[in-house]
Amino acid sequence: MKPPIGSHVVDTRTGRVGIVMGHEGPYVQLRPYGGGREWDAEPTAVRDATPTEQHSARTAYTRARDRGEVP
Repeated sequence: MKPPIGSHVVDTRTGRVGIVMGHEGPYVQLRPYGGGREWDAEPTAVRDATPTEQHSARTAYTRARDRGEVP
């Protein structure tokens, strides 16, 4: 199953939460919450992010931004 573009998923190989940006070949292209470098994940290695995981990703990004670590 290919998750829809714009959905929040977890790459189970790394535990990272990403936003689905597209599908290229056999891969799902993910980008971290708040932007950053995309990475490819196997479709079988992604699952929907829970509301708690989505909230944690937003909070981590906001804190990093507030510390000046991200634009």
